[in-house]
Amino acid sequence: MNFSNTNRKKIVEYLKDREFDLLVIGGGITGAGIALDAATRGMAAALVEMQDFGAGTSSRSTKLIHGGLRYLKQFEVKLVAEVGKERAIVYENGPHVTTPEWMLLPIYKGGTSGKFSISVGLSLYDFLAGVKKSERRKMLNINETVEKEPLIKKEGLKGSGYYVEYRTDDARLTIEVMKKAVEKGAAALNYTKAEKFLYENGNVRGAVIIDHLSGERYEIRAKKVVNAAGPWVDEVREKDGSKTGKTLKHTKGVHIVIDKSKFPLKQAVYFDAPDGRMVFAIPRGGKAYVGTTDTFYDADLASPIITSADRKYLINAIHYMFPQTNISEEDIESSWAGVRPLIHEEGKDPSEISRRDEIWESESGLITIAGGKLTGYRKMAEIVVDLVSGKLQKETGVSYKECQTKNLAISGGDVGGSSFFSKYIAEQITNGIKNGLTNEEAKFLISMYGSNAPILFDISGKQKTLADQYELPLALFAQLQYALEHEMAATPVDFFYRRTGMLLFNIAGVRKWKDEAVNYMADYFEWDEQTTLNRKEELEKEIKKASVPDC
Repeated sequence: MNFSNTNRKKIVEYLKDREFDLLVIGGGITGAGIALDAATRGMAAALVEMQDFGAGTSSRSTKLIHGGLRYLKQFEVKLVAEVGKERAIVYENGPHVTTPEWMLLPIYKGGTSGKFSISVGLSLYDFLAGVKKSERRKMLNINETVEKEPLIKKEGLKGSGYYVEYRTDDARLTIEVMKKAVEKGAAALNYTKAEKFLYENGNVRGAVIIDHLSGERYEIRAKKVVNAAGPWVDEVREKDGSKTGKTLKHTKGVHIVIDKSKFPLKQAVYFDAPDGRMVFAIPRGGKAYVGTTDTFYDADLASPIITSADRKYLINAIHYMFPQTNISEEDIESSWAGVRPLIHEEGKDPSEISRRDEIWESESGLITIAGGKLTGYRKMAEIVVDLVSGKLQKETGVSYKECQTKNLAISGGDVGGSSFFSKYIAEQITNGIKNGLTNEEAKFLISMYGSNAPILFDISGKQKTLADQYELPLALFAQLQYALEHEMAATPVDFFYRRTGMLLFNIAGVRKWKDEAVNYMADYFEWDEQTTLNRKEELEKEIKKASVPDC
């Protein structure tokens, strides 16, 4: 099925018209990964997401594909080994949404870890994660550390560890995996909620669905149902009457974004905050973002609240590690909060609860995947689909392929692998320039969309008059049109938050172009005046939420 808004009615008819092998509830990275794995094995797979794809935890992380160095402290050796190896796979399959980021781990006199233990820990990390030779850890002396990041606190500094993590755009990673799943035959819809389950002889056989955009109710029938609803997995289990045994414990993580002019961070740094928690400070596109907090959370899961206390905690952490800076809450341009769906462990602090995933199966056959990390999404999907495949074979006699995703490029990832991506960018820039874009715009779009960039270039070349008519910059218009035609963006927030990340890392650009973008979307979707007004208010609310702390 074509992943387009114009095709939405056809997708609904397709969902109503057949029995699927698998229905996935939840369109975050875990659900997207499961849909992709299932589709590539030959299963008829469907996926529904009650919000936008990736609108929950999968667009609100620290935006790192990392092996979880800090989990060594919790002796989660197997977890580090598993997700560490997955880092390289995620990177190779989508180098346009994931990139290596050298990380500085400063060592101080009287700190929680000494130079020897850091060296041993990083070496063990490299070994467990199977890190390639060019990215293995280095130990730096004081001068080398300060040269890497002049703003770093020098009092008591003994040196640093220097190792590689992988920075990602979590929302775009989710979208690209979803697009690949659809390309491989899965049917996926956002703003589509599973209201209740369908049963046959006590076995779950699908769900009653409500489309939040049209109001239509219909049924999707499936032999197997997987609950991959992230923070909402317990709510989904309640619909099945199977919320027993282990449950989720939600924690909240907040990140803040500051312009380079206020916080000229050169180098990504992973450091101890004053209370001993580990915090990241990462440069990204003329900004620096800092996070994360880690506190228990039991309020609105769809719209986690960022308090002034959250922001002060991170500002204090910056002052502690970068004492030369003079940053206040007023310097924060934007921020975001995410809810981590962790498996409850009695008596443990938020940072101590394991990030390991677990799979539960109810008496009705509902399969639930809970916990886990962004980095491990592909492996988690493989384990879930192995389980589904085995059950389907036993019940129907039909056998399916083994997992196909280990060496499968996600949408936009057909660039010849990570080592050829730079060459691919250089080769494609002329194509963008020929279609009316500047060198810088063309490079930006290729870096962001990978092998899908030529589609955006085609939009630029053929629809410049339309972009001019709506007074939108050509590159931004190409992104908007592509998001509507190829990424099922349904609202301005979908576009500015999850399809482009502008709401987080270029909020000034959102303020500048929001009216023009909304006007174009209103005409594209033929919204009435009230719907257009509602969409504008939703976007204004998100802008305010990102830039103004709640008390």
